Amino acid sequence: MVGTTAAIASLLTLQPATASAQQAASSGFDIDSAVENLNQQSRENAWNTRNNLIAQAKASLPADQAAAAAETIDGTVNALFPGLIQERETAIAAAKAEAARQAAAQAEADRQAAAAQAAASFDRGPCPTWADACVDLNGGRSWLQSNGEVTYVAPSSAGAPSPETATPTGTFTVQYKVKDEVSRQFNNAPMPNSVYFTNQGHAFHSGAVGVLSHGCVHLNYADSEVFFNTLQPGDTVFIY
Repeated sequence: MVGTTAAIASLLTLQPATASAQQAASSGFDIDSAVENLNQQSRENAWNTRNNLIAQAKASLPADQAAAAAETIDGTVNALFPGLIQERETAIAAAKAEAARQAAAQAEADRQAAAAQAAASFDRGPCPTWADACVDLNGGRSWLQSNGEVTYVAPSSAGAPSPETATPTGTFTVQYKVKDEVSRQFNNAPMPNSVYFTNQGHAFHSGAVGVLSHGCVHLNYADSEVFFNTLQPGDTVFIY
């Protein structure tokens, strides 16, 4: 299908009619621009022909023969039009990278717009915008805020409804944090990512959401990591 290198070369090159330099000069014709234009046209035709031939080879030949044909075709193109293949492949790669960048930027813009829309419609209940963290005991949710905007929402559960175990409500301040905490009061039960907001042992920490605690706020492990990394001593926690 591909034929000899000479046959390929005949497909890749153009044979334009040319005028003499004297005729060009007498007519005011810009021969330098014309030659450059012809060269660009020739390179464009060569690139398109190269792609068509390789596509035909892949469609008509076994894989090993198609690969050999493509190598022959590219060798001829490189001999007749040095740098053409690298130039076009570099341009294609750059165009793909730019398209990917634009797609990523659009996806991020869409994400931010969706987040803004969700935040605008988010039910804060009585939690003030100046709080850094909020806990809705009845709603089973906790969230983080920054500059009045909701930044992270997580399912949560809190203390069992009794005077000894209920999670206190009101406004509190983060006291300190312990990454790998255990509960000495309850047989060294693990309390990863503990963020204490009272001096009586109440904290956000990783625990089974849906299981009532002895007063702490349970979060799924991944969510507890976000709360642990975000909240700092002095931050405000509002619980209702």
